[in-house]
Amino acid sequence: MNLHLSSQIVLNKVPEQYYRPRTAVERSEITRCEKIFTDIFPSVEQGAKLIADSVEKEIKRAKEAGRKCVLALGTGLSLTPVYEELVRRHKECGLSFDNVVVFNAYEYFPLNADSKHSAISQLRTRFLDHVDVKAENIHTPDGRIGQEDVLEHCRAYEQLIAAEGGLDIALLGIGRMGNIATNEPGSSLASQSRIILIDQTSRDEMTNSFGTQEQVPPCSITMGVHTLLSAHKMFLTAWGEEKAEMVQKIVEGPVTDAIPASFVQTHNDAKFVCDLAAAAKLTRIVHPWLVTNCEWTEKTIRAAVVWLCQLLDKPILKLTNKDYNENGLSDLLARFGSAYNCNIKIFNDLQHTITGWPGGKPNADDTNRPERAMPAQKRVIVFSPHPDDDVISMGGTIRRLVQQNHDVHVAYETSGNIAVGDEEVTRFMHFVNGYNQLFCDNKDEVIKKMYADIKNFLAQKRPSDIDTPEVRTIKGLIRRGEARTACTYNGIPLDHVHFLDLPFYESGKIEKLPMTEKDVEIVRALLQEVKPHQIYVAGDLADPHGTHRKCTDAVLAAVDLEKQAGAAWLDDCRIWMYRGAWAEWEIENIEMCVPMSPEELRGKRNSILKHSSQMESAPFLGNDERLFWQRAEDRNHATAELYHSLGLACYEAMEAFVRYNP
Repeated sequence: MNLHLSSQIVLNKVPEQYYRPRTAVERSEITRCEKIFTDIFPSVEQGAKLIADSVEKEIKRAKEAGRKCVLALGTGLSLTPVYEELVRRHKECGLSFDNVVVFNAYEYFPLNADSKHSAISQLRTRFLDHVDVKAENIHTPDGRIGQEDVLEHCRAYEQLIAAEGGLDIALLGIGRMGNIATNEPGSSLASQSRIILIDQTSRDEMTNSFGTQEQVPPCSITMGVHTLLSAHKMFLTAWGEEKAEMVQKIVEGPVTDAIPASFVQTHNDAKFVCDLAAAAKLTRIVHPWLVTNCEWTEKTIRAAVVWLCQLLDKPILKLTNKDYNENGLSDLLARFGSAYNCNIKIFNDLQHTITGWPGGKPNADDTNRPERAMPAQKRVIVFSPHPDDDVISMGGTIRRLVQQNHDVHVAYETSGNIAVGDEEVTRFMHFVNGYNQLFCDNKDEVIKKMYADIKNFLAQKRPSDIDTPEVRTIKGLIRRGEARTACTYNGIPLDHVHFLDLPFYESGKIEKLPMTEKDVEIVRALLQEVKPHQIYVAGDLADPHGTHRKCTDAVLAAVDLEKQAGAAWLDDCRIWMYRGAWAEWEIENIEMCVPMSPEELRGKRNSILKHSSQMESAPFLGNDERLFWQRAEDRNHATAELYHSLGLACYEAMEAFVRYNP
């Protein structure tokens, strides 16, 4: 059973020479926009192996010279694959760390004496507890000291680094704000170890590392930018498309204290290691025609023409031969013979992605339509990772499918209980207790006891406490009720609403359990029951908490098992991927785009608003202050505006989809 099929989704097959150049000359050509030496790998594992190779080489070189190897280590999640590879080499290949000195790059401040979530504890759990670094060689800032002692403590930390001969390697991830360690925007190039206030975005990101909703302390004691840059070698890591925009700014943008990681451009032996997803916005990947002879495909041609339109603020059909020649796209003129021919080709391609019939238009020529006409009424399953992703991501399309008489099922893959605030539980329990008093003469002892127990638990609950199973169940019930209401509003019968409650989600923490065969079999059973002609799954794998990726992996694994078993229903089934509130598909990848009128967009908004627990009280809105319905509308408006700016029809809003071929 393959539980990681989502990692194999490649929308734009990037030629290997763009990320693994064969010669120094090729590298020089394609990296002309990059100011940090950057290695790109198809997978995280390959990138982690490269870093581990360098660390191992440095450790052995130091041992041969009879000296220590001094490492500055971060604790970000992006470093976990590197630590796992180093631990494997220690256990399986005999790599020893007995000459290694470790300096923790930062520590939260202030920490309580009983805090379980210090940065050094995370570093121990992921790495230090599994290798033979000597206890006396592990150094960390102390987040438990008094505030009046912090300044002297930081001076002593700098002196200790110097006493060990300075840093050999600094190994760091990058934060969403471009921070390294906890050097937040505004940090100086000359900064040394110090106390710093943590930006709210960084605190949200650190909460993922905590694995609970416990509040991250407001400050940190961190190595400064100057301290980190003093290392003989530096490695920065980033994996996944959620980091792509920041990677581009760090590697290709100007040096600025607004993005502290950009200071690494001034280091003479720094390397940025990332996977293809994180490198997706680097010029050599997204606009290769600007740096080398481009290997043209249907998608790169579409991407180049759209880029040219946006650069010149012109619709497709107004582009001229001169426009192509003056902006590095003369290859396309040679390929098509003229700007006119190329323009018509791309205009028609985009026009054919637009359809008001997401389930196919009956009795119509479907040659150039995204969906086939037959069967006229299709069985459809919309898989929703959380109990509101369906309406946030494709609420307009769902309503259109129902109105066009397709047999629509919605499968909510997780309970979503962790995203319900405690005040919602209190309100719900007040209602149930009041119902017992008014209509049951206060005789239901189960309700009375549950009310008292939950009231007592919430009164004593600390931010780090995991909800009791009863509280999590109630939070799940709240989300079920909202989902049912939204489905009823959209015309979906309740017997077509499925709550799968996949087990991997039920950790009670932000950090979920591993996805297993048990999760996949639950999904597979529904597929075997419905035998759908269309499946919609989440394709926004940059979801900050990883739930979307695991849910999509469960669906794709179930489909793969059915394919291996020769299931007949798969022969007449298409799988479409949607994206949610965080991002939209790049236009070169869009294969179906469903327009919405103002009234239809209002209907989508109303269905999102049925999920009342996810409005302002939702704990995971992130650093984007817009509510989910506002994010969704802005995204749908932007897609429609993009199509219109390219010279196509002007719609109020549009929802976009990409097809997955199992």
